[in-house]
Amino acid sequence: MSSQKINPFRHEYFLGYINQVFPQFVRVHFPSSILLNGFTHFGKEFNGGLVGNFVVIESEKYGFLGRITELSLPESERLSLNEKAFQTSDFHPTGKIEILLSFDLYDPFTVKKGLTAYPNIGAKVFVSSGELVQEYMSRFGVKNGESIQSIDIGNLVSNPDTKVKVNIQSVFGRHCAVVGTTGGGKSYTVSKLIESLIVTGNKTILIDATGEYIGNYDKVKSIDIGNGENIFHYSQLTVDDMFFLLKPSPRTQTPKLMEAIRSLKMVKIAGNVTQLEYNGEMIPIDSGLLKKNGRPKKPYDVFYYRNISVIENGMADFDFTKLARQISEECIFDNGTAWGNVATTDVSYCVSLISRVTNLSNTPELNQIFGFQQEKKENDLTDVINQFISEENTSDNLLRLNLENVKYDFQVRETLVNAIGKFLLTKARNGVFKNSPVVVFIDEAHQFLNKSIKDEYFDSKPLDAFDSIAKECRKHGLFLCIATQMPRDIPHGTLSQMGTFIVHRLINHNDKEAISNACSSANKNTLEFLPILGEGEAVLTGVDFPMPIIMKFDLPNNEPNSKTPNLKSL
Repeated sequence: MSSQKINPFRHEYFLGYINQVFPQFVRVHFPSSILLNGFTHFGKEFNGGLVGNFVVIESEKYGFLGRITELSLPESERLSLNEKAFQTSDFHPTGKIEILLSFDLYDPFTVKKGLTAYPNIGAKVFVSSGELVQEYMSRFGVKNGESIQSIDIGNLVSNPDTKVKVNIQSVFGRHCAVVGTTGGGKSYTVSKLIESLIVTGNKTILIDATGEYIGNYDKVKSIDIGNGENIFHYSQLTVDDMFFLLKPSPRTQTPKLMEAIRSLKMVKIAGNVTQLEYNGEMIPIDSGLLKKNGRPKKPYDVFYYRNISVIENGMADFDFTKLARQISEECIFDNGTAWGNVATTDVSYCVSLISRVTNLSNTPELNQIFGFQQEKKENDLTDVINQFISEENTSDNLLRLNLENVKYDFQVRETLVNAIGKFLLTKARNGVFKNSPVVVFIDEAHQFLNKSIKDEYFDSKPLDAFDSIAKECRKHGLFLCIATQMPRDIPHGTLSQMGTFIVHRLINHNDKEAISNACSSANKNTLEFLPILGEGEAVLTGVDFPMPIIMKFDLPNNEPNSKTPNLKSL
């Protein structure tokens, strides 16, 4: 049936009349309980009654789409209710209808933003056809003049025959969050969404925290991190990332570490030159170290200002194996125009920092990820990402970064994911994704977001790369989709930037409050469904969805390996 020929008000679906109107809902009077039985959608009867089903209300100028949230009997009839009376008598129930949206009475698919009017007393109420609801859902987020490009992701819980087809831009265009307790079907939903992006030719980066998304996706490039082969080389980290790892004390160690990094970057820029020279004054470079002890400052200053853009680019592109010894070289007196001899007090202050640098360089868990003892190679993770996101790459639509083998020690997982986020953030700010948008999925997002690096002496620094992506990168073509079972642990700033929420079963009060505070359309009536949602069922709501959709996601072609192992039994 053509969408233009759908009649929202079909007399065979008549239910009753509006008898009370409130700002958020209306009440309907059913002239006869017989009207509650026998309605069909596509030739099939309702299962489980009318609660949760959609209805349409015919008023003078506008039509309204609503959802029945409550059915009841008047007190006088309730007292006389019994099995015999129910079979022989006709009752007059009332119902509560949550108003979801309003539409033009003569053009049903022109949805009005906000409720500018309300139904009149006596307005007729009809059960909504599945075709009508399906058409509305496919049009959500579609602007005037745009073609409707919808993806089939599931069906309505209240009517399994009504397919949920939504515009892919309305789901991801303002960032997306998939939340729900363990066993609610969250991983299956993520897999289904990834498949939908692949089918539509979009590029997706999946940060797979546990290695469960191992299915045979089409056009996928899968990278295993933590085995020493695919590394995020430390030279691609920022100086801030290096500070996260080394944790220098702010007053005594931070200045020396910063000077050591500058000196090593100058050595790298100088190349094979054995000294910095200016007007006959020179500073020697010996074994990859800048020797400042007893030397004039002028050659250093001149070289620094000539190369300041590279030296202060914020990247850790220097020889890390020389860092511990260069810090020692920085522990000298400053005599104004020249450096003096060794400052033993500074050396004592930096002993713990030098020890951390040495330990960092020799820690296997970190070397397998950041390669502190090796030069940057072609298999570097940044090169893989650059190749994947390039417009010339048409063979891969999914880049899966498997973090299953990345250790949990030394906050290496959080630092790595934050470094990937910073790398993508820089690319987005440079306009790389304008013509080829990318959606980044972060599974188990609570492991990586709202984290900070701190210890007894080091000031806390937040790992907030993805918080910045959520706040500013939508306009740059970099979209974020986070999946978590604990939305309460996601930063409020990040959660508030999520334009779409796919909420599976939630029981914890704080989790429900986090979703309620972040999503204005997640009203009280919708939240009441969250604890009773079945496996795979979810509430789809967001900025581009004028009404919440209670749906069941279709199983993905590639089911994630998220099953719980069975305990042994006798």
